[in-house]
Amino acid sequence: MVNKANLAKYFWDVDVAKIDFENDYLYVINRLLDKGDLIAASWVLNSYSKNKIIETLKSRRDFSAKSGTFWANYLNVPLMEVACLKPSYRQARKQLWPF
Repeated sequence: MVNKANLAKYFWDVDVAKIDFENDYLYVINRLLDKGDLIAASWVLNSYSKNKIIETLKSRRDFSAKSGTFWANYLNVPLMEVACLKPSYRQARKQLWPF
């Protein structure tokens, strides 16, 4: 069974003890679905409602294009509704990091 302590490695830049997994769900879902492994993704899918996961996908731009596309397809979300895949954001991101 996975617990929050097992997920700490994905939150290397913050104090995990200060994360409120209920109120900070946008941050938690984004980090685990983008940076996590299969176990972390499974934990997200079992811990949060589909609506919260979709809300995260539509509002957080921190997903990679690869992760955003995967989760959009998995959750049947139109690609143009995914924040990280919107043309305006992709263009701005390319200017900052052209690789």
